[in-house]
Amino acid sequence: MRSLDRRSVFAFGIAAAAVAPRRTLAQAGAGSAEARLRERGIELPRVSAPVANYVPHVRTGNLVFLAGTGPMRPDGTFITGKVGKGVTVEEAYGHARLTGLALLAVLRAAAGSLDNVTRAVKVLGMVNCVPEFTDHPKIINGCSDLFVEVFGDRGKHARSAVGMGSLPFNIPVEIEAVFEVA
Repeated sequence: MRSLDRRSVFAFGIAAAAVAPRRTLAQAGAGSAEARLRERGIELPRVSAPVANYVPHVRTGNLVFLAGTGPMRPDGTFITGKVGKGVTVEEAYGHARLTGLALLAVLRAAAGSLDNVTRAVKVLGMVNCVPEFTDHPKIINGCSDLFVEVFGDRGKHARSAVGMGSLPFNIPVEIEAVFEVA
């Protein structure tokens, strides 16, 4: 039997991955994200136009990068406030969930259907808060929990949750995300 060096093993792994068929959603046993939305009575908001010279999403290869967005009311106006000064952790958690819904609406527009999403990759959550506030992750959980609710294990992602001295339009949270699509 011939001994393989590390380079050969690595090259074999890459070659095998290139020819291996991708598992579909049904094969992965993941269930339909669109069906989960319907079952839970979750309606996604309409996708609003960007407020500056950028696009709401960019797809490159099988990755979709979603631009940062914040929580909006049904009439299209932004929810405002600073966490720790007028906005509670519980309220901000809800604002992060609302922002996650807006991100899913943009993702659906980019991918054609949420059922084409292979997995959530990365979330960056920014919290408009007073300097002494330190519970940023509790707030961004509003978005992360939503992604897991909609996509199951495919909704789990790498994440950063950070505090900011201010955010555009005085919104309490801004979140951007990266997803892999089929």
